[in-house]
Amino acid sequence: MKKIVMDIDVIRKNAKRDIEAATSVKTCEDVRVQYLGRKDGELTAVLRALSSMSLEEKRRVGSEANALRVELEELIENKIKELSSKKIQRIDVTKPGKRVSLGHLHPLTRIDREVRDIFSSLNFSVVSGPELEDEYHNFDALNIPGDHPARDMWDTFWVKPRTDNGEEIKGAKKGGKLLMRTHTSPMQIRYMETHQAPFQIIVPGRTFRYEATDASHEINFYQVEGLMVGPNVTLANFKFIIESFFKRFFGENLEFRYRPSYFPFVEPGVELDVKLPGGKWLEVMGAGMVHRNVFNAVKYDKEMQGFAFGMGLDRLAMIKYGIPDIRLFYSGDVRFTKQF
Repeated sequence: MKKIVMDIDVIRKNAKRDIEAATSVKTCEDVRVQYLGRKDGELTAVLRALSSMSLEEKRRVGSEANALRVELEELIENKIKELSSKKIQRIDVTKPGKRVSLGHLHPLTRIDREVRDIFSSLNFSVVSGPELEDEYHNFDALNIPGDHPARDMWDTFWVKPRTDNGEEIKGAKKGGKLLMRTHTSPMQIRYMETHQAPFQIIVPGRTFRYEATDASHEINFYQVEGLMVGPNVTLANFKFIIESFFKRFFGENLEFRYRPSYFPFVEPGVELDVKLPGGKWLEVMGAGMVHRNVFNAVKYDKEMQGFAFGMGLDRLAMIKYGIPDIRLFYSGDVRFTKQF
């Protein structure tokens, strides 16, 4: 009986020493197994020896052994917490680093940059104009007077000419109403008012239409306008430039189809369809020779002629990337953007 009690004292002393000297969680677990392990633990052996003792000895030794078990369990857990909080994180310099996410360009941004690059290489200048436009530049000067039925083609967001505090909104031509531009064509007039031919420009930008949204229609979308003016510009020049653009944009193996169409600011007017390999015919732009009334509005002499065209950047992106719904561009869903 005396030897067993001494064994408990020795176990207590040795266990505390080993717990204090532990330098890792694994070492603590080894100490736990050594003293409290079910199979070969030193304190467990003392408890197993109780069966050979008298009732009084069982009570005394068992009480001391169980108290020591609780004490050691608590000391080991505290030591593990202490070591975990002080754990030094080692860096494996041979391990590959984590890839840093740099973000993704919106597909419309990609298309806009590509269109600008291609036309710039074809000697076109890139210009921009106001989104808040006046009636004169958006309609009247483009051969679409107020009583012209062609105005029904453009569902328009009209804007009050004054703010709530009574201040006049600047930029409207005298006597005209304000609107959110329905196309990028007003920049044809604005550019020709301040520049002399010859020149060739494109005008990428956002436009607005007051219409119901669906898979192919939105209240705001992006267009790119093109204008080339000079004394000898013809539809043959247009055909060469546009086919060169689309072959670089979609690839060389394209088919082209030109159909007569009507737009108030061009005469004659055409619509262009393209056919990708294995695909079907897709309408991609409207175009034509600039109407004489448009040149008269900017006081260009009769020697000047030129062509104009317009196409939707959203539509180009949908065709190139196989996007089924225009509303995805404006959803704000990063899962969509991350694919590009």
